[in-house]
Amino acid sequence: MKLPNHEHASVPRAKVVDYLLSTTHRDGRHKAVFFGGFGFAPDYWQALAEALIRHAGDHEVATEEDSPFGVRYVVDGTMTMADGRDAMVRTVWFIDSGTDVPRFVTAYPLRG
Repeated sequence: MKLPNHEHASVPRAKVVDYLLSTTHRDGRHKAVFFGGFGFAPDYWQALAEALIRHAGDHEVATEEDSPFGVRYVVDGTMTMADGRDAMVRTVWFIDSGTDVPRFVTAYPLRG
């Protein structure tokens, strides 16, 4: 199963610029080194947002977890990076109860 409504997924600028590509964010700085090493940059944050959405549409959902607040989806697979290389990445999405639009939660590298 693919991430439901992945074509309408939301990846906010702040999640990319202030988290995934921030070298000073406590939890995001290691992710910034990873994604930055593949050519993604805060000034062109939309490129990473689009790659994350493409990733969600290209791969099957690995796990799905219901909660009282909605459903959490994990998607694993290769992602084409800004510099053209591919890397294994896990993306996590959440669809809030009462909505059908996935919102981006996090992404990080996978071995393999």
